[in-house]
Amino acid sequence: MHTRTRALSELTSGAPTDTTVALYSTFPASATPTVSGAPVLPTSALTIANYPALDVIPPTNSSLVQEWLAKIDMTKVPNYNATTGDCSTDPGATSDGRCWWTCGGCTRATDIVACPDKNVWGLSYDDGPSPFTPLLIDYLQEKNIKTTFFVVGSRVLSRPEMLQTEYMSGHEISIHTWSHPALTTLTNEQIVAELAWTMKVIKDTIGVTPNTFRPPYGDIDDRVRAIAAQMGLTPVIWTSYSDGSTTVNFDTNDWHISGGTATGASSYETFEKILNEYAPKLNTGFITLEHDLYQQSVDLAVGYILPQVLANGTYQLKSIINCLGKDISEAYIETSSNQTTTQITSASGSTYFQPIVGTATGSEVSAPSEATGSTAAGSAAGSAATTSGSAASGASDSSSSGSGRSATMGGALIAFAAVAVGIVYVA
Repeated sequence: MHTRTRALSELTSGAPTDTTVALYSTFPASATPTVSGAPVLPTSALTIANYPALDVIPPTNSSLVQEWLAKIDMTKVPNYNATTGDCSTDPGATSDGRCWWTCGGCTRATDIVACPDKNVWGLSYDDGPSPFTPLLIDYLQEKNIKTTFFVVGSRVLSRPEMLQTEYMSGHEISIHTWSHPALTTLTNEQIVAELAWTMKVIKDTIGVTPNTFRPPYGDIDDRVRAIAAQMGLTPVIWTSYSDGSTTVNFDTNDWHISGGTATGASSYETFEKILNEYAPKLNTGFITLEHDLYQQSVDLAVGYILPQVLANGTYQLKSIINCLGKDISEAYIETSSNQTTTQITSASGSTYFQPIVGTATGSEVSAPSEATGSTAAGSAAGSAATTSGSAASGASDSSSSGSGRSATMGGALIAFAAVAVGIVYVA
């Protein structure tokens, strides 16, 4: 079990790498998960040649991507151009009503950005599995804590046994794209390829498909939302607090340590402000952004952040699906009880359909003329249009931040399930 604690002063860029630890357990093919209704673990090992190259945006001209694209009605996708990913160089995208989270923190009512109950912490880690993930899994197992892992498809292909151990240990698995690009910079077709390949490699590894995703850097707009909704995927972003003059993201900045723009001490100070100053002001619980890609961020989590929360005793640590009051089975397309969608109506009267996590019935959501988001609620929109923006690309292994502001939740449809030979609709 976990024994290593580095001094905060040692958690800096360029810190020496410790010997990594082994997974506390691995699981054989055909092992039975604890998720109700889930199939046994797949019996076939992954064949690397059957997947795209690691850490690059997958090509969109393959027969499999074309098959996935054929299942999406692009007339329900808003006709916005791809962004540059930078607010300062793309002023038009900040004012055209697309609800771009990166510039202004706009969220919709269907984005999951908080836990509904006060003092409940939706714990999550992005960008793995990495060589340092087993240390985190080890600590979580020792303390009986469940989290949500937002995994990168390329990392899953590299370390499938780690994903299986996360899943079989009762943690929630969610999607963080194939190569970690800013999704609003991609074409519609590239967005589908990034999400669908990750859905596929996860299902090929653990037998089920997540129905949520976290956009890298929080970079999402209504074009990305509309595509993801048709794939049965609900966005999950981290919480922010705003009092009208101050907006604070619940981002620990642990991903900055490796790059040298933060230290363990400064990241821990950020965490303490979230925990002690801003979280108590919320009427809801909250979701934080942390990472298991780097040794420094994992050491910070197991040596300081998690022990502090447990010692504090104020907050209940839960996976995001559990913090929403849902069973872990509601986190996967194949095991969710959800059969219906919510109709999202824009100010212009056009509609698209957003699924609801673990809900047997849907309802119509009307949108105001402009979506700004708030700490109490998001707003819903979407305009019918055609395909797709201009392409821009780039891969990274860390998530950044805008300023997401909604504290409402959405979900996912049993609709777009990745299987070993392709994607099929599941009734």
